[in-house]
Amino acid sequence: MLDVIIPTFNEEDNIEPLYKELSTTLKNIKYNLIFIDDGSTDKSLSKLIKIYKKDTNRIKIISFTRNFGKDAAIYAGLKEAHGKYISIIDSDLQQHPKHILEMVEFLEKNEDYDEVAMVNSYCNDSFIQKKFKKTFYKLMTKLTHYNFEVGASDFRTIRNYVAKTLIDLKETNRFTKGLFAWTGFNVKFMKYTPDKRLHGKSKFNFRKQINYAIDGILNFSTSPMKIALYLGSTLSTCSFIYLIYLIIKTLVLGKDVPGFASLMSVILLLGGVILTMLGLIGEYVSRIYMETKQRPIYVSKVKFGFDDDIL
Repeated sequence: MLDVIIPTFNEEDNIEPLYKELSTTLKNIKYNLIFIDDGSTDKSLSKLIKIYKKDTNRIKIISFTRNFGKDAAIYAGLKEAHGKYISIIDSDLQQHPKHILEMVEFLEKNEDYDEVAMVNSYCNDSFIQKKFKKTFYKLMTKLTHYNFEVGASDFRTIRNYVAKTLIDLKETNRFTKGLFAWTGFNVKFMKYTPDKRLHGKSKFNFRKQINYAIDGILNFSTSPMKIALYLGSTLSTCSFIYLIYLIIKTLVLGKDVPGFASLMSVILLLGGVILTMLGLIGEYVSRIYMETKQRPIYVSKVKFGFDDDIL
């Protein structure tokens, strides 16, 4: 049995083509499709209900009250998935379902592996995008000391016990790529080239990618705090040395009038560093604050294909 988790946000034109592609590709195995409507504002939910009515035995739908993010959608899907194997795939048709069969086949033949992750070749990305993404993965590995394979995506297939482990991690600020790395399961990485998007534009623009990278670093590493400590220590040492220099200079040469420009430059530099570090500390404190509230990771409005349709 295979359960396929499909996070969906404003993909009304891609839902039916994706359903047809999955149905054709997976026709020879037993499977369920778990669609998570992540607060879509278009006709995505109505399209999902339409295919549910055509295939009630295989289709399951969870609809959120608002957009909680892809990581929350994956968590919701994992909670409802009970198959021997569980796959995660995007709803934009850039990740071809044929790779699901490849991943399942590998796990069937290699019991020592716990999951298979598809690695983006970045063939369709610009030079700047490639550099940014590769730098991010390498930086994450260096800062967290976990293995972040360059290009590893959420497009992967895992065994049931891996899903149960991820469900037990109930933190509100979820960074799924980091959770996969943190668990330490044995992963087989397979390269793939994303297909061209069939309809619409990606919602994951460059600005969101940067925010996602920052969230990943702050959620999985305290190294930025160490950088603040090292920077503060270095500046304090330099200031002390400069103070000794000024005392000796005054004793030897007498008093002089310091330059206004140099003084303001030092004040502005130190002020900028202090405010940056305070902002960094604030980010960590705000995450602690949100976690202590223990709010649910998502709120669902309706469910189809489960015991209770309306929550």
